[in-house]
Amino acid sequence: MEPPEGSLMEPEQEPIVLSAPPAAPRPAAGLGPISLLRDVAISVALAVILIVFIYQPVKVEGTSMMPGLTDQERIFVNKYEYRLGENNIQRGDLVVFHYPKDPRESYIKRVVGLPGDSVRILAGEVYVNGKKLDEPYVLDAYRDHDSMEREIVPPGDYFVLGDHRNSSSDSRSWGFVARDEIYGKAVLVYWPLAKIGRVH
Repeated sequence: MEPPEGSLMEPEQEPIVLSAPPAAPRPAAGLGPISLLRDVAISVALAVILIVFIYQPVKVEGTSMMPGLTDQERIFVNKYEYRLGENNIQRGDLVVFHYPKDPRESYIKRVVGLPGDSVRILAGEVYVNGKKLDEPYVLDAYRDHDSMEREIVPPGDYFVLGDHRNSSSDSRSWGFVARDEIYGKAVLVYWPLAKIGRVH
């Protein structure tokens, strides 16, 4: 007898369940001395590549970049970022460059004026292209009250200042920095441990 259309039929027997035996445990990989040595060698090689070609550790000497950077701090400088293009240096960047008066020395300062900018200082306040520059990184106690006549930053040059205006030797006294003399951007403090973090 045919079952009514749409009804359910009880199965005549339980369905067969197929199962596979549990897989044999695989031996743990990467725990032998050869694997450990390989991993260490790869890590060391990557660290060397990063330091030699991209990041350079440098020591800050002096107080011209306080409070952001203090004397004897260690930082990493990105040597690769500015090689990607001619115009990728931005106002506010902390740049490392060869000191124009003695290329054997390196300085770190903050970029204030870009090529073609008009820079003027009135009683310690910096004006770029006629507008007062917002400088939260300069504490009132570190700001001087000197003035500087309006100057136009030449093509290919930059106007740089230290954050501690009272103790900084910078573009106010020795002029502009040529693009070719800038070789890195300060990116990270790595010592002391209490100050590890990005440079601002």
